[in-house]
Amino acid sequence: MTNTFTVIIPARMASTRLHGKMLLDIGGKPLIQHVYEAACLSNAEKVIIATDNDLIFESVNSFGAECIMTSENHVSGTDRLAEVVNKLEFPDSTIIVNVQGDEIGMPPELINQTAELLINKITGNMATICEKIVDDREISDPNVVKVVFSKQKTAIYFSRSSIPWHKEGLPLEYFRHIGLYAYRAGFLRKYSQMPRCELEQKESLEQLRALYNGEAILIEEACVPSGIGIDTESDLQRARELVKSFD
Repeated sequence: MTNTFTVIIPARMASTRLHGKMLLDIGGKPLIQHVYEAACLSNAEKVIIATDNDLIFESVNSFGAECIMTSENHVSGTDRLAEVVNKLEFPDSTIIVNVQGDEIGMPPELINQTAELLINKITGNMATICEKIVDDREISDPNVVKVVFSKQKTAIYFSRSSIPWHKEGLPLEYFRHIGLYAYRAGFLRKYSQMPRCELEQKESLEQLRALYNGEAILIEEACVPSGIGIDTESDLQRARELVKSFD
């Protein structure tokens, strides 16, 4: 069993909600550079960026990161990672962590935690993390993905809707899914051969393909607060304010 892992950051130019966000300037650097530098603070032995766009490729080369060009036809970041795994011929046992290219301020502790969910278990091919929702407005926000999970700490379902439904008078906690995944490389090869399911397409959530096909997704509550997922102009402004606060 390996104790190391590799981070791959999928970065595409097209985005229905905020086009070209990977190259948007935040504190004098493109978003993708902030994400890369945060990932480099983790225990990963290697950090790779995977893109389908020449402008992103050129930007990544300008700040010295390793970048792999991939197909424009991938429907999810996980499919893009599978292509990199095949191109670089990673052994099936290699643990790959998917750090979303639009998550700024991602603490390295969370990247390590996600990887360790697989490192510390013989079984299991996919893992992720979540955190409690403390702002009630996020419960109904479709940009915030919610998750419910079992007492065995495996995901039951992910949704952009407010799940579970809250019966009046009963206390209930909601959990936000954080955009980090760990996989074994062999599973990524298998995942890329699975057809997209209807749930994945309707929710626009790639992890539902794994659940639909009977794969367990290990999940754990985050050990520290997460960063900011940039999907909207308001998220972008929050990120710019966050970076200013570091100066």
